[in-house]
Amino acid sequence: MSTTSDLILAIKKELKATQMTYADLAHALDMAESSVKRMLAKGDMSLSRVDEICRALKIDFAELSRRVADAQPLLTEMTQEQERAVVADKKLLLAAICVLSQWTLEQITGRYRMTEAECVKYFAQLDRIGIIELRPLNRYRLKLAKTFRWRAHGAVMNYFRENAVLDYFSGGFGGHGEGLLMVHGSISRALAPTFLERLQRVAQDFSQQHQADQKLADKDLEGYTMVLCMRSWEFEAFAQLRR
Repeated sequence: MSTTSDLILAIKKELKATQMTYADLAHALDMAESSVKRMLAKGDMSLSRVDEICRALKIDFAELSRRVADAQPLLTEMTQEQERAVVADKKLLLAAICVLSQWTLEQITGRYRMTEAECVKYFAQLDRIGIIELRPLNRYRLKLAKTFRWRAHGAVMNYFRENAVLDYFSGGFGGHGEGLLMVHGSISRALAPTFLERLQRVAQDFSQQHQADQKLADKDLEGYTMVLCMRSWEFEAFAQLRR
């Protein structure tokens, strides 16, 4: 949700872009120029006044709000409270995972046993939590950065460790486009982060391909989950044999 101060900052940028002077704006609002300057400097005015200024600038209020929202910094990580709210309801967690993949409401309800009303309710919850900004016609803007990660020891990762890890790795990884690689080695501590960066690039490539392929028909798509990880680790059974 855009605050009034955010909207006023956007109005000032719009004034500069359109080359409208304070005198021009004051004339359009039937106010003294000094009063307009004081009002904008204080950063405090009613939304009805903001709407009047938008009309004077010939810009839609909703469009101005959208520009402000789009300019807000994206989240790279959630708070513990936000993550706990996500895992509190299994369907809400499902909706969160789906919006991370930029699924539409129609895609979610078409794939899962979730009514349109339920999905809209979960979208509204995700909006309140801060994952998305809900827009007209049940569309949304994702408020998470491309570098977004669940907290390493947060509620969501703990949920998946307890409920999904064994289910995922119990598969044979022998199907079309599947594979499981486990590589162990000792390398320079200084070089280790570069391999993690490569893994992050692979994850980004996968995400971008997912976006590009959404134009394909459902029959040509298959759901895949890629798990990329790297940590300093030794199998406990081996560690017990160390001298």
